Amino acid sequence: MNELVHPRERSLGAITLVLGLLVWIGLIVGTFGVALLVLLVGFIGYLFAQSSLISYIKGNGVALTPAQFPDLHAQFTECCKRLEMKGTPEAYVLNGSGGLNAFATQFLGRQYVVLLSDVVDAMALHPDGVRFYVGHELGHLRMKHIKGQFLRWPVLWLPLLGAAYSRARESTCDRHGAACSSQPELAARALSALAVGSSRWRDLDVQAFADQAATSRGFWMSFHELLSGYPWLTKRVVRVVQGEQAVPSRHPLAYLLAALFPYAGRLGAGFGALILIYVIGVAAAVAIPAYQDYTTKAKLSQALAATQPVREALAKRYLASQEVPASLAQAGLPEALPGGEGLSLDSNTMVLTVETERGTLVFTPEVTDQGQIRWACAPGSEMRPGQVPADCTAP
Repeated sequence: MNELVHPRERSLGAITLVLGLLVWIGLIVGTFGVALLVLLVGFIGYLFAQSSLISYIKGNGVALTPAQFPDLHAQFTECCKRLEMKGTPEAYVLNGSGGLNAFATQFLGRQYVVLLSDVVDAMALHPDGVRFYVGHELGHLRMKHIKGQFLRWPVLWLPLLGAAYSRARESTCDRHGAACSSQPELAARALSALAVGSSRWRDLDVQAFADQAATSRGFWMSFHELLSGYPWLTKRVVRVVQGEQAVPSRHPLAYLLAALFPYAGRLGAGFGALILIYVIGVAAAVAIPAYQDYTTKAKLSQALAATQPVREALAKRYLASQEVPASLAQAGLPEALPGGEGLSLDSNTMVLTVETERGTLVFTPEVTDQGQIRWACAPGSEMRPGQVPADCTAP
């Protein structure tokens, strides 16, 4: 059954899985386990949300059984056999309220396939159409797309990567759907209902619709597809009918622009742009203060090093006379550093203070047991920890 897997799904799946695991490990280690608590809270939220969905399906949907809609049940079980499913998921028909769709989900080890009533009605005269939608959803379950989503979640927003992986998964599932259909063209007709609705698909010229895929070579169509989790429907029809080799290529310049936009799932490029703006704003909010702290720290480190001769001279004078000079000038020392930073001396405690545009450093002398003077450096109260030089801490 390996031929049912899109060529890029395995490679993209491996890349996103490895990157996702690395991010999760980094979050857990970097937060000293706090991320585990966040995961626990998230799992509890998932538990309640998913249990609500499953309860809604079971409470409002109709389960497919040999006695209940036997025709649909037979198509479903036949598709499970064709795809060599290890277990048979539960299948339901649910009111679609006008939506042509189906979906797969799972909860606490149990798998479910839900056919919306509008799809079933639209395909009433086209059994292969029902089988296509069933096969597509079984593909998600067979390939463990739902289970693997959580591990990959931290990196699925990455530009190009997340959307490409999603499109590859959908193409894989289209192959599963086509495998459940008796002919590729019949599978393509089932897909076309997503374009023209529940009735017009019967009269659709499938080849003419597939030929429309040639328009996707343009820059903007290529760009928006690169941001989408689904291939263009025309391309999906081409893949089902003619194979991967017939799918038109994209405009190469579209990749350059798409690489700037995070993947926003089904919300599209507009929301991706908002995410991009948000990410830039957050990065700026973090990076600008960090850069300011870095430059302040570098400036103060220079000032700290420049005070070394002054401190040594003061220590030598004090040890020789046991008296604190009345001022730096009296000691023959400068009252400013070469960089223009001001120096001041407390004549009672011999505390030396350096005033700079970026902050204040205070040097307090201490007499060691060996009779030497050690200078303890402390930052001014107005300074943040990230601005303080490494050799300057509170005494």
